Amino acid sequence: MSDASSNLLAELIEALRCLPGVGPKSAQRMAFHLLERDRDGGLRLADVLHQAMQRVGHCKSCRNFSEAEACAICASGSRDPSLLCVVETPADLLAIEQATGYRGRYFVLMGRLSPLDGMGPHELGVDLLKRRLADGEVRELVIATNPTVEGEATAHWLGQLARASNVPATRLAHGVPLGGELEYVDRSTLAHAFGSRQAME
Repeated sequence: MSDASSNLLAELIEALRCLPGVGPKSAQRMAFHLLERDRDGGLRLADVLHQAMQRVGHCKSCRNFSEAEACAICASGSRDPSLLCVVETPADLLAIEQATGYRGRYFVLMGRLSPLDGMGPHELGVDLLKRRLADGEVRELVIATNPTVEGEATAHWLGQLARASNVPATRLAHGVPLGGELEYVDRSTLAHAFGSRQAME
């Protein structure tokens, strides 16, 4: 194998390592698979990846990924504009869409408050969120950040923003999963569920 071709192979393996959870061995396995068994798939992947990097941006209203200025959810006339659900990532938005009957709109933070990672209010789109809360259309802010230390801090901050705009805020309940057994639930989840218990109807 020539130096040029081996350098190109090394570059391909290194490039694949930019994906989350892909280490040197996984990247090498992917590269070899594409070169040995699926060159057409590799070319299609390269083409679609190039197009996506060029054309997929952010929705001007909710910050979700979108090819258009407004994503399909924000552009839909069937969504309730008085309900605004705040999530950390597009993956969280998709999870809610697939698992619930929620018919409101979203705001995607693209992260959570984490000063050590350089994620402050500005990076989370605070100015756009403040404008949406101030325009009078939102009647409830549904806070759907993850139940992590950073997620809880972000939820607290979002609650303060909502109060400053006189918008009622609600927080997703967290607790024992359906079908779960108490002895197998981790301590923090069980403590949170116990502390957030509600009266039975």
